Amino acid sequence: MRVLRCQTIAAVVLISVSVAGAQTKVTAPKNKYTPQQDVQLGREASAQVEQQLPLLRDDNINSYVADIGRRLVASIAAELQHPEFNYTFKVVNVKEINAFALPGGPMYVNRGMIEAAKSEGEVAGVVAHEISHVALRHGTAQATKATKYEIGTIAGAVIGAIVGGRAGNVIAQGTQFGLGTAFLRFSRAFEKDADILGSQIMARAGYDPRDMANMFKTIEQHGGSGGPQWMSDHPNPGDRYAYINKEAQSLLVENATHNTSAFQSVQARLRQMPAAPSTEEATRNAGRTTGGSPTGTTSGRVTGNVERPSSRYTAYTEGNLFRISVPSNWRELAGNNSVTFAPEGGYGTANQANQQSVFTHGVEVGLTRNETHDLQTATDELLQSLAQSNPRLSRNSGSDRGTIGGRTGLRTLLSNQNEVTGRTERIALFTTLLNDGTLFYMIGVAPDNEFNTYDQVFNRVAGSVQFVR
Repeated sequence: MRVLRCQTIAAVVLISVSVAGAQTKVTAPKNKYTPQQDVQLGREASAQVEQQLPLLRDDNINSYVADIGRRLVASIAAELQHPEFNYTFKVVNVKEINAFALPGGPMYVNRGMIEAAKSEGEVAGVVAHEISHVALRHGTAQATKATKYEIGTIAGAVIGAIVGGRAGNVIAQGTQFGLGTAFLRFSRAFEKDADILGSQIMARAGYDPRDMANMFKTIEQHGGSGGPQWMSDHPNPGDRYAYINKEAQSLLVENATHNTSAFQSVQARLRQMPAAPSTEEATRNAGRTTGGSPTGTTSGRVTGNVERPSSRYTAYTEGNLFRISVPSNWRELAGNNSVTFAPEGGYGTANQANQQSVFTHGVEVGLTRNETHDLQTATDELLQSLAQSNPRLSRNSGSDRGTIGGRTGLRTLLSNQNEVTGRTERIALFTTLLNDGTLFYMIGVAPDNEFNTYDQVFNRVAGSVQFVR
């Protein structure tokens, strides 16, 4: 393995890159954070990652990925080099096709990504894409645009964005309604910039940028549990296969590295290992809950004996964003970019054998960024995201129009089977757009046989919302 790796890197000397046309200029977006803050944030988040996710303890495989990474980092354009950054590369032993890089340089590649790749060039394409997010400082640039409500918990929210899917995409894992933070789920514009810059980095490192485009095709072909994870975290800017190939035409690489014996040896080594678990299985088996669970849920217990909503209401002010009133016997459970209000017995863990957090009664209120200023479209995108995490989610009917906090709002009824409790539950989703285009949502959840009682409460809570901004 080590000899093969040395042969791969030595081949770089024989590679030459010539420019056939004008490269696309990619610039870093506005950012109020310093590069040193990127480093600090990445260090804090990586500590969480390595507590929550199972790293693959194989020196050969990790060294192989690190070699590719270092080769690409050395090819970042001078104007985007940050001497403060420390790029590191580790493999996560989970089956989903995904990869992510944290501010300041820590990067993690899922084992499932390496197994799905058809060549070393495809692996390099994924790594180059993620390195580009770091070099362009997209994480903190996105935080720059976030509301204060989101910025306040950036470090603690990172793990929820990383894990994704049913395990980390939500605030309450049992019911799994909510979006968690969008901190590492970039806009389509940021994704396109990472594609273009990644293509340029690949070419300078002696890889063919078309292999990055091919990797996206590979991801689409896998579908199932693998494809959607990458695609939900990396939204398609539109025909990325075509524009990456167009960029590649201006980056002619002679003697480019496509496949190597080292890559083939790594895949063979992985095939000899026991199958990788899903991220959800890995985090559950570790006896941990991923970021996004309401604060304090580990001390709660879902008992099925939930006190009826009080007729008295208590008002809460959430940051500088909104005020809301909920039944006085509901507890406030702060999340990352949302807050949950639930009664005792309606949140916590289901039983001693299954320590996964469950939220069965109450409301979750939060904000999520979107790229449309149309309320129905933004609501549909939210519903699509919820459906990815809740395979048994169904929409009962169309949305009813009303008002929330003096703004035009929608109310949508849904049904779901809670995979932790096994019970059927009904959901009332309320949505409205704020002035900056952010989607405000409130999700009311109750068991099917209690929904008629709780629906009146959900309507009253939604009617109490007052926006500060």
